[in-house]
Amino acid sequence: MARSGPMSPEQVKIGSLDALQVKGAAGGPCVILCHGFGANAFDLAPLAAHVKARPGTTWIFPQAPIEFNIAPGMRGRAWFPLVAEELARLVASGKDVSFSEVVPPGLASAREKLEELVDKLPFARNQITIGGFSQGAMMATDLFLRSTELFAGLVLLSGTLICEKEWKALAPAKSGFQFFQSHGMYDPVLPFENAKRLEELLRNAGLSGEFIAFPGMHEIPEGVLKRMAIYLTR
Repeated sequence: MARSGPMSPEQVKIGSLDALQVKGAAGGPCVILCHGFGANAFDLAPLAAHVKARPGTTWIFPQAPIEFNIAPGMRGRAWFPLVAEELARLVASGKDVSFSEVVPPGLASAREKLEELVDKLPFARNQITIGGFSQGAMMATDLFLRSTELFAGLVLLSGTLICEKEWKALAPAKSGFQFFQSHGMYDPVLPFENAKRLEELLRNAGLSGEFIAFPGMHEIPEGVLKRMAIYLTR
């Protein structure tokens, strides 16, 4: 992909993942945003030009490793299989398990690939804000909580609570950290109540931050982007 300007993304490969990158200036911070289930790296890339961040910010939009058919002639990407599918399998096997307890198959493998990408960047983790939308937010949460080094920020856009037992055990190590989270009150894909349970888990572990509940569905409205910009430039 040819670059047409300072905010035009270029296609790169970082570790084993393809990604879109908008280069910032030397010494600037980095923002990594992971797309949701069925989308691809191009889905969130416009945010680099739309969201005000600190001067010199480099933006990275990783491409999820799993490719699958959405519809005839249409391909999508996923970080791991749908949580709902794993939940149905566990329930069918006779296990008493809730949505928030599911540890999706493929999560660990995807996390390793995302962590490899992070490690190959010329940024320390305290210069990197990690985040994502929907399934991408789940990936960001999992990597953030398992990281032995603190990231600069955590942005959760319409994410949800999974791996509850594991995340609950890991979260206290990040006490005092400030996160940013948003969710639509009428989200038909990932229920609002589970997003609030994720917020509660983080706050109970000593983290603080901003939770924006907006009167919408599975989306990122303009008001959320404005508050996200404030978070990134704090």
